[in-house]
Amino acid sequence: MQIQKISDGSIIKRFDKTPIPIKTTDVVCPHFLELKWATGCPFDCSWCYLKGTLRFLPQKAKPRVKDYEKIESHLKAFFSITAHPAEILNTGELADSLMSENSGKPFSKFIISLFKTQSKHKVLFLTKSTNVKNLLEMYPHKQVIVSFTLNAKKVAEKWENGAPNTQERIEAAKKIQEAGYETRIRIDPIIPVPNWDKIYRELIDRIFEKFRPERITIGSLRGLQSTINGSKDKSWLKYLSETSNWGKKVEFKLRYDMYIMLVDYLHERYHYDKIALCKETKAMWQKLGMDYKKIKCNCIW
Repeated sequence: MQIQKISDGSIIKRFDKTPIPIKTTDVVCPHFLELKWATGCPFDCSWCYLKGTLRFLPQKAKPRVKDYEKIESHLKAFFSITAHPAEILNTGELADSLMSENSGKPFSKFIISLFKTQSKHKVLFLTKSTNVKNLLEMYPHKQVIVSFTLNAKKVAEKWENGAPNTQERIEAAKKIQEAGYETRIRIDPIIPVPNWDKIYRELIDRIFEKFRPERITIGSLRGLQSTINGSKDKSWLKYLSETSNWGKKVEFKLRYDMYIMLVDYLHERYHYDKIALCKETKAMWQKLGMDYKKIKCNCIW
């Protein structure tokens, strides 16, 4: 049996907002465990879902870290339960995992020290930050996975406001992998801007010039209505024309064209096949000839 939550679920809770896919238009997303240590993000990406998800909080999407003593208590309770499978706990669903690294008590040092007391479960950092200094000082870190979200240079410059540029993130990911961390990449959201095929191939080349990711998860632009309502810059909405049970999406054929281009390019140029889709429909998995039931995406084993 999988653990659904610890105590009140305010720190450790299973992400279950996507139902088991039945219809072809249903979105596939495994039900991973969240480690909700904080909320918010210091960056201001135009399409960020946190603007909708956190809209009812007093501080909205501004960064707020929860009480470390409570986090530690809930995590130790989780570790003490032996009769359930190994899990990856995602620290980047409601916050950028590295947003507190310049504080007096960096989250990375706090949480890695707890996870290294056991060998069953792992913690996942998901970030657009390049602030990896603390991670590079931590050892051992066998129970840690670090995942960087990347985008094409043109797209990042236009819509990922305040985030480090793409090349800086790639360099940070290279350092993390060289330090021995399992290092994953998310290319998300892919946007069909003019010359999209060229700029996303260039992104792949820039990544593989520096390192070979353990896993790559790709996703296309999407927007829940709450995200759309909370977005100040709505210029990206012109690319959305299709509906799913996870908001509006880019039209199916164009999404397929973007995915198949990236999948084929990774296969043919880099002999790389550790690829999965993020928040994508059952129909798209089937169209690409990929088995969603064997999914190995960013947030799970």
